[in-house]
Amino acid sequence: MTANGWLQFIVYFVVLLVCVRPLGIYMAKVFEGKLHFLRPFERLIYRVSGVRSDEEMTWKEYTVAMLLFSFVSLILTYVFERLQHVLPWNPQHLPGVEAFLAWNTAASFTTNTNWQAYSNDVTMSYFTQMAGLAYHNFFSAAAGIAVAIALVRGVARREAKTIGNFWVDVTRTCLYVLVPLCIVFALVLVSQGVIQNLHPYTVAHTLEHQTQTIAQGPVASQEAIKELGTNGGGFFSANSAHPFENPTAFSNFIEMFLIFLIGGALTVTLGRMTGSPGHGWAIFACMSILFAAGFTVCYWAESQPSPVLHGVTQQASALQPGGNMEGKEARFGITDSSMFATITTDASCGAVNSMHDSYMPLGGMVPLINIMLGEIIFGGVGSGLYGMIIYVVLSVFIAGLMVGRTPEYLGKKIESYDVKMTMLYVLIFPLVILVLTAIGVLTHAGLSSLANNGPHGLTEILYAYVSTAGNNGSAFAGLNANTKFYNITTGFNMLTGRFLMMIPMLALAGNLARKKSVPPSPGTFPVNTPLFTVLLTSVILIVGALTFFPALSLGPILEHLLLHHGVLFS
Repeated sequence: MTANGWLQFIVYFVVLLVCVRPLGIYMAKVFEGKLHFLRPFERLIYRVSGVRSDEEMTWKEYTVAMLLFSFVSLILTYVFERLQHVLPWNPQHLPGVEAFLAWNTAASFTTNTNWQAYSNDVTMSYFTQMAGLAYHNFFSAAAGIAVAIALVRGVARREAKTIGNFWVDVTRTCLYVLVPLCIVFALVLVSQGVIQNLHPYTVAHTLEHQTQTIAQGPVASQEAIKELGTNGGGFFSANSAHPFENPTAFSNFIEMFLIFLIGGALTVTLGRMTGSPGHGWAIFACMSILFAAGFTVCYWAESQPSPVLHGVTQQASALQPGGNMEGKEARFGITDSSMFATITTDASCGAVNSMHDSYMPLGGMVPLINIMLGEIIFGGVGSGLYGMIIYVVLSVFIAGLMVGRTPEYLGKKIESYDVKMTMLYVLIFPLVILVLTAIGVLTHAGLSSLANNGPHGLTEILYAYVSTAGNNGSAFAGLNANTKFYNITTGFNMLTGRFLMMIPMLALAGNLARKKSVPPSPGTFPVNTPLFTVLLTSVILIVGALTFFPALSLGPILEHLLLHHGVLFS
């Protein structure tokens, strides 16, 4: 750990802090319909698609629209993958994608997970990458933001039956937010050396008189939305460790900045739309505390030399002078690798510039815990905010029990139905993860593609199901997930982690919108104070960490203890 490393962290956070407020205010105006400079294009889209923009939806109608849109998108992407050998823009003449892998990938990109159980540059054609996968990068991100805004409206409105129009929210998200930002940052990435072309792959002749195939493609445009939309799916197998995706220290900074940008700004949007800016900043503070804590642990763990090397020789610091560099790019080092790993798993992004499987046990545990907390530390675009609001409702309910009063949230009484929907949301996540992990470690199909035994092998399987349920998409690469068993189970897991959790959350939004507003009383627990931030952070840690603590004890924690006794597993 160095002063330079901490300075990089501080600069990153300051830049983020400066940018989230103007973007958050801008998005509040977008979703309140106060911006009109792209209205002609917006009206054209409504006219062509048959959307009645002046008609709002109940929570059930909103949910059905979201599910139908996602289902059709999933089927369309599956068809593109299976038929890519007869579709255009396939200069490498790649065959159609195998059925189970195509299903898994379609489910992955539909849910904004972008879990990739394949070698990207030798599996997907340019057409599939752009018309199928990049399409989802925009629209799955837009759907997440739209659903979050629907919940914000549910909190903000009084005695209302509707929570907005799904089609309008998705259109405005893409037209006013995602597309303009992506155009700007794609050009910034091109200026740093990220490629953008439709050329066939280049065949290079090496000094050893061998040939090497160098992949090409429309990378910069997909890189921008990959980070901004917290999708994470890389054009190349090495993801953001590949020099064509992430060539410089500045491009690395920009990519990390984009991952948190919208998630952080949405807290400001929440404060503006509910008339309580302080509440938005209290949530932002909670996210920032958890982010800083995770980075500190990960950075510390990766800065230490391996205890196994220290047991072999007292010159471990000479063998690993900067700490654990296994699986990391020299141009990024330990600081930027640890920061990227923390950021990408705080958000439901999953992009990586280093291999998490090569981290020290406690360093690798940080990305795992970040996802286990529910992807709410800034989180995915939209999903981070609505996941955090779920924890807010749970926190004010607990606070109400402490003082013996009916809990209130921004003037809305939190009653039994609200708590039931909140707990349903909270319990679905660990249920699917732990059940599928148990099946994975107890069956031959689950163990057959595992590279490591012992606690690290358990962590690899656990990480796969945590990452897919959390719609993150990063992986411990020691597990080969491109098998029939994992393609089916992780595909199911991604759909469950996205849509089965959205339904109770939208039901909560509809119920909150119907409620009357009650004035604050002496027993009302304020949600815009440092005390609330402390309570919210504590509830997140207690619910998230304790739920998964037994699994963590058998995985990375046990591996850390055994490593200090010189025990390794292969």
